[in-house]
Amino acid sequence: MKRILREPLLHFLLLGIAIFAAYGFVSKRDSNEPGKIVISEGQIAAMAEGFARTWRRPPTSDELEGLIKDRVQEEVYCREAMALGLDKEDTVIRRRLRQKMEFVSDDIAALAEPSDEELSTYLKAHADTFGVQRQFTFSQVYLNPERHGENLARDTAQLLTQLRQAGDRADVSELGDSFLLEHKFQSLPASEVVKQFGEKFAAQLAELSLGQWQGPLESGYGVHLVLVSERTEGRLPALAEVRDAVRREWANTRRLESNEKFYRELLKRYAVTIERPETPEEKRVAVAK
Repeated sequence: MKRILREPLLHFLLLGIAIFAAYGFVSKRDSNEPGKIVISEGQIAAMAEGFARTWRRPPTSDELEGLIKDRVQEEVYCREAMALGLDKEDTVIRRRLRQKMEFVSDDIAALAEPSDEELSTYLKAHADTFGVQRQFTFSQVYLNPERHGENLARDTAQLLTQLRQAGDRADVSELGDSFLLEHKFQSLPASEVVKQFGEKFAAQLAELSLGQWQGPLESGYGVHLVLVSERTEGRLPALAEVRDAVRREWANTRRLESNEKFYRELLKRYAVTIERPETPEEKRVAVAK
């Protein structure tokens, strides 16, 4: 008997029986509550640890909430995909199953074809995305405040007089101080003006009359004398001009909305429990009591 008990094969058999029994117990427990999802404290800790390994810092509370929400969504999609048999003869991981469920939602959203009225409404509601910006064609001469010091106002006035005499024939590359940006800009969108010169400069530029040297205009670099030769006002294009772009954005928005609605409907089938770890403050209060 002792020799039999020492046999490695017996040990392996007993271990296998124990594992099988444990698996059966877990499966039975889960099957008794098929509509229940539990996100345990240990799972949350693992999410936070995985985030920290990737980003070299712990997640913020909002980021951790996002990870938890993503885990619940993954579980819902995985279970629903399994229920539909999407996992049959497929060895890919849970995220692939979730992706398949999302494809189902995408297909539903793709069935709809927008009318011109729907696209026009979408275009007007997203004018910032599709609108043609105000554009400026202008020349500028830069003066460095540090270089001119107390004489900046005097030097600016003298240079402005010189530029007005030369008009649009002025060789701006030879005047003023050296500058990193260009001296002349052709049809520069308003957003680019802001990006390169700042909001204050862009606001002043919009108020200048055409065809005359004016200034000084202030930017983050210093001061500028400017001649605006052309200004094209912004406008909302006709649907025919941007139909393809509007159609793509409309479809993408509808897809996202459809996916969210689809997920919310699936989520109603589950009771979700989030077992959150105690915060340091909660632990201190518990100890104090």
